[in-house]
Amino acid sequence: MKVYIVGGAVRDALLGLPVQDRDWVVVGSTPEAMLRAGYKPVGADFPVFLHPETAEEYALARTERKAGRGYHGFAFHAAPDVTLEDDLARRDLTINAIAQDPDTGALTDPYGGQADLAARVLRHVSPAFVEDPVRLLRVARFAARYADFTLAPETLALLRQMVAAGEVDHLVPERVWQELSRGLMAAQPGRMIELLRSTGALAVLLPELDALWGVPQPPTHHPEVDTGVHQLLVLAAAAALQAPLSVRWACLMHDLGKATTPRNEWPRHIGHEQRSVGLARQVAERWKLPGDCRELAELVAREHGNIHRSAEFGPEAVMRLIDRCDGLRRPQRFAEALLACECDARGRTGFEDRPYPQRARLQAALDAALAADVQSASAAAVAAGLKGPQIGERVRAVRVAAVAQALAGAPAPTPANPPASPAG
Repeated sequence: MKVYIVGGAVRDALLGLPVQDRDWVVVGSTPEAMLRAGYKPVGADFPVFLHPETAEEYALARTERKAGRGYHGFAFHAAPDVTLEDDLARRDLTINAIAQDPDTGALTDPYGGQADLAARVLRHVSPAFVEDPVRLLRVARFAARYADFTLAPETLALLRQMVAAGEVDHLVPERVWQELSRGLMAAQPGRMIELLRSTGALAVLLPELDALWGVPQPPTHHPEVDTGVHQLLVLAAAAALQAPLSVRWACLMHDLGKATTPRNEWPRHIGHEQRSVGLARQVAERWKLPGDCRELAELVAREHGNIHRSAEFGPEAVMRLIDRCDGLRRPQRFAEALLACECDARGRTGFEDRPYPQRARLQAALDAALAADVQSASAAAVAAGLKGPQIGERVRAVRVAAVAQALAGAPAPTPANPPASPAG
């Protein structure tokens, strides 16, 4: 039995990047021998074991054969006669098909992975690449993570072939979201979207998003004009501001309704916010998104226009906005909505470095509303014999007064810093 470090750990070490996790492949062993050595079995599809001390994953060397459609359509063969080269041949990209001997440091690189690392190229290992549709998403994610890498033309051709053959139609929601979410958190998430679009996969996976390219916006507020280009700029702003996943997803979903604006109304998009809510919900249901991403996307889609215009709002209107956003009960989500709106405002050509005072102004208003002495107001109302809605009115008045005081000291936009268009 011989073990090797494989995959991402070897790749990132060669790139001089931090190694987060190590995967191991075991050559010349059997499941029975692994159990006798104290390894704990995991995984139902093929023999994977956890090391008895480190809990790292050790997989028996195996080969794969396509036996059906989609991600699960494979037959696996794991046996002592499967070589290290056989195992590396089933991997997706050459840069992931390098193994290292932990004892000597020697590298096994039968498919030119080191050369592609040096040339900064993402290239498939073999024609069998097309058999697993998840690989398309993985390549898109790698494009977002490794921003200085290019995609080999022959690999792009294979990705398009996969889409044309309908393989992408068989992806399961859990894997789609796993890869999309990781790509969104990469250094340049827009590169993932661009690659998916160039292969035709975006039109299959996220047709609501794909439809935004070619839809114009008012050039006064959106010098980039094209709504799809705007989406990529918003994602870039989110990455620059180190936004969390929920914010990045909300940025991607906030303008979906613009694709449904009748052409005779272009470049304005009146009422696109509510249409965006329905489309964002549709996407969330299709790919079974986690609640925080789903909820924030709908909130930002509905309210981003109002948040942009909030510099014009007085204390009452600001309090109504906070209430609609459920800010008093969900202050962290409100803060994330404000961050998403800042990304939206910065995601316009020429506006990347402009300040966005609406965020600080509304955050100060929420903080003031949360800090208002509503208990004393409520107690005084009860002592005065008021009940129910009357007590609520007194409490609200105290919060509005606190918001008014906070707004009096908050900065407002200047003519040199116009907010995003009322059309979003």
